[in-house]
Amino acid sequence: MIKVVKFGGSSLASAEQFKKVGDIIRAEDSRRFVVPSAPGKRFSDDTKVTDMLYACYDLAAKGKNFDEQFEKIKERYLEIIEGLGLDLSLDEQFNIIKACFIGKAGRDYAASRGEFLNGIVMSNYLGYEFIDAADVIFFTDSGEFDAEKTDAAMKERLDGIERAVIPGFYGSMPNDTIKTFSRGGSDITGSIVAAAVGADIYENWTDVSGFLISDPRIIKDPLPIHTITYKELRELSYMGAGVLHEDAIFPVRKAGIPINIKNTNSPMDPGTMIVESTSQKPQFTITGIAGKKGFTVVNIEKDMMNSELGFGRRVLEVFEKNGLSFEHMPSGIDTMSVIVHQSEFEPKEQEVLSGLHRNVHPDSIDIETDLALIAVVGRAMKSNRGTAGRIFSALAHAHVNVKMIDQGSSELNIIIGVSESDFEAAIKSIYEIFVIHQL
Repeated sequence: MIKVVKFGGSSLASAEQFKKVGDIIRAEDSRRFVVPSAPGKRFSDDTKVTDMLYACYDLAAKGKNFDEQFEKIKERYLEIIEGLGLDLSLDEQFNIIKACFIGKAGRDYAASRGEFLNGIVMSNYLGYEFIDAADVIFFTDSGEFDAEKTDAAMKERLDGIERAVIPGFYGSMPNDTIKTFSRGGSDITGSIVAAAVGADIYENWTDVSGFLISDPRIIKDPLPIHTITYKELRELSYMGAGVLHEDAIFPVRKAGIPINIKNTNSPMDPGTMIVESTSQKPQFTITGIAGKKGFTVVNIEKDMMNSELGFGRRVLEVFEKNGLSFEHMPSGIDTMSVIVHQSEFEPKEQEVLSGLHRNVHPDSIDIETDLALIAVVGRAMKSNRGTAGRIFSALAHAHVNVKMIDQGSSELNIIIGVSESDFEAAIKSIYEIFVIHQL
């Protein structure tokens, strides 16, 4: 069996955490390929190394003195190295990094050094081979991830290698410039490595024991999700469930490799298994609830719009020309609503409105702000009658007004729009009727 194991920043924040990770890796001979993140927070008021690197580089880019901040970053790694009792010096790497900061190598380069340095420490600690992600993960000239080139290079580089450490989060562009994924992108690196080596399981180690049915900041002690499908995960991740980067599922999904979300601090917990499909019946009708605030609804009214050929296309054309993507687009016979991110819409509001008037000549346009979207997701919803009715009943009981509802044809999820002020109450009421009442 081959396992690819990725460890998040909180799992590698200190020498003590490193030792836990070492014990986990050595506990199973199958854990052969390791993807580390940069050191995270050691305590609640601490700063992640990635954020330290960003702040340090910003000073350098402005031509300001950054020696003090740079030394603090060096101290973080020295503390880990000494705590592990390693005979390792990173002075050469830090000298190169400092020169690149002065030479304004870019914020992506700066941020990537957290994983790069942690990868060197990890490979020395484990006795594994170190492989720079810049040599095996590639982006195009436009900054898009080059999956085909990466997969070929990764397979060739790892062929015949028994054990290796590949830092997460970054790769390189054709001109050798360092390019990073979005924050949390080490999850994607782990998925890419797992697909390339044909892993049996991709273990993603973090500081929680898998996915929870809902946000613990809203629901006290929500129950864990034991098994979830890729499709369910995609819906929940997109709507804010942040245990795993939403793009991390694509490489392993294509290869049919399950992901196991595990807790570094409680390694015996089963965690959450993410699979392509399963015959296991979920404990509840729903698998999870997730949501986001900060949306705006643009309501367009026009008599007989349903019979006007190309109306919807011309509406969306206006949003496209203004660089705005839409989240949902519920419609009626004479109405169409376009839901967009409020922060993106506000600076272009008037351009969009004038564009809509030119393109579709509406009878009226109404804008509603401060909307929250909640996704209720579950593969069992399709076979259980009255799911939407129970949601409405729960929300009515909690005195929450539903402003929008949208359900995909797969019946995997139901999206509900409510006022931001009702966001927490809505999630609590849905959790109570689908989980608490079913226990």
